[in-house]
Amino acid sequence: GVDVPCEINVLVTDDAGIRAINKAYRDIDRATDVLSFPMFDFDTPELPALLGDVILSVPRAQAQAKEYGHSFEREMCFLAAHAALHLIGYDHEDEQERERMEARQREVLSSLGIER
Repeated sequence: GVDVPCEINVLVTDDAGIRAINKAYRDIDRATDVLSFPMFDFDTPELPALLGDVILSVPRAQAQAKEYGHSFEREMCFLAAHAALHLIGYDHEDEQERERMEARQREVLSSLGIER
């Protein structure tokens, strides 16, 4: 739904790296699978924009792929899609928002041929 040129910064790291970022920026001292930090101001979309930053933990993605019984590629694509949707305003704070976000994630992954 973003119809202006844009960029996303992506950092691929390990659990220690994502834990340090989580602690520094969210004051949560634990590793996680993915973080996203939106930066785009949708009220002034005239210029090419940085949508935000995405940080992915490779070890966490590997473990989750094994746990969920799908490929590492599928898990990384899922996490990237999940984070990108956060950058453009999707959230999962309540049931309705979560369902909307999950439906969009499925659409994105399916359009890329990434299935479970």
